[in-house]
Amino acid sequence: MNSARQAMIEGWKSPRKNEPTREPTRDVTAPRFDSSTRISKLNRGAPPKPANAAAVSRYLTQDEQSEQFVADEDKFVLKQAKKKADIRVREHRAKPIDYLAFALRFIDADRDIFDDNEADVDIDIPAPQAVLESLDIAQLKELDEDIRSYHTLEANSTNKEYWTALVALVADRRQKLQPSGPEGRALATVASDVDNILSPKSLEQLEALEKQIRAKLASDGPIDTDYWEELLKSLLVYKAKAKLKRVCGTIKAARVELLRTRNPQKAKELEESEGLGGTVPASFAPGLVKAAPRPTAPGPSTQNSSAPPPGTARFASTGNEDFSHATKALYDREVARGVGEDEEIFAAEEAVTSGTAPLWADKYRPRKPRYFNRVQMGYEWNKYNQTHYDHDNPPPKVVQGYRFNIFYPDLIDKTKAPTFKIVREHGRKRGESFAPAGKEDTCLIRFIAGPPYEDIAFRIVDREWDYSAKKERGFKSSFDKGILQLHFMFKKIYYRK
Repeated sequence: MNSARQAMIEGWKSPRKNEPTREPTRDVTAPRFDSSTRISKLNRGAPPKPANAAAVSRYLTQDEQSEQFVADEDKFVLKQAKKKADIRVREHRAKPIDYLAFALRFIDADRDIFDDNEADVDIDIPAPQAVLESLDIAQLKELDEDIRSYHTLEANSTNKEYWTALVALVADRRQKLQPSGPEGRALATVASDVDNILSPKSLEQLEALEKQIRAKLASDGPIDTDYWEELLKSLLVYKAKAKLKRVCGTIKAARVELLRTRNPQKAKELEESEGLGGTVPASFAPGLVKAAPRPTAPGPSTQNSSAPPPGTARFASTGNEDFSHATKALYDREVARGVGEDEEIFAAEEAVTSGTAPLWADKYRPRKPRYFNRVQMGYEWNKYNQTHYDHDNPPPKVVQGYRFNIFYPDLIDKTKAPTFKIVREHGRKRGESFAPAGKEDTCLIRFIAGPPYEDIAFRIVDREWDYSAKKERGFKSSFDKGILQLHFMFKKIYYRK
């Protein structure tokens, strides 16, 4: 090889032209040659890629960011709802919805492993269909709302299928307990024939039969439309039963696998049993399940004693209530948050008296906003209670604060936030008391918004609010994403000697 080329490759100076070849000297300022380093020229044909190209490709539009925010919020709310259901089951104070949610935990791929408890697999779980069959009309109505909340928030396909099947079965159970009109009576007369046709079929056979029935109904041929439509309705119920049975089979297999090492005898018994191995608690029998209590402030109230249970009144009522899809979504998310240990549902709504209709009534249809409010309950350990009660025999709970969540997603003028004001009747001023000894004064809190929403009012205890920002005792008043939130606690009264 040419000595000059060899010297250049090895990082030495090349000999000058017309100069005899000599022993090259090392250029101490030149970079040291490294055989593992590969140097390539910059391709000037294409512009260099920006350093933040990955960030630009990951940029989300405002709508995408909003969707992502709602999705993350839904995940958090669903996670909290599952945690509360687990706690109530472990403490033997579960409601029907808690057992349905707890059963799904053994195959839920989205569960946090830190929420698991080794003893959970030993808890007896009733079969979902047995839970439904043990409830009456009022209990099924409440359960339907709870199931739809989970169904709205769930994103996992298997879990979604589980809740979808339960929605269909609850609707079928309610229809059977309270058939109405000639359709209900006609269905009852052919129920045995429908059972003989559909009960032996598998899920795949039911899906094939469904396609045939839909094709027959879509054809122009002379058929008994009423019969085939009723058969299709029943088929969808049996299809839901088959899907639920398949999911429950997966749950059972997962529990058996967990029990093999922990309790082989129980694993064998569960494997040989029908359903999930548990029985329906006696407290679920009709008439024994207590509805959520409705706390009311002491003093006069215009609430009707025959009003529907808390949480269902907004669905059962008819009239000018807001039932838009946006409001329903907000309501479902708030309901899914559940009620804390020291909270109860608060629905002490009062009639709002207004002399004249609003000026915008002829342009927009007036509607009442929907809400999901909670009242904070607790013990007052004053001097009297400390003397007469203790922690084993606590005093009666009293109202300690409120958490109002009122939904205004369809405000015409979104720049003007809803407001509230306190109304004291009979000329009573702030700080004055007309209540007898041992009683507390009450007042109305009235929420006011622009079109198309009417005013709404609630009766609350009239005490001084605590505006501090100490965690849960903090004051909050905000309007964001269509939700007016007003959370406050009352100041604690300390007695000095």
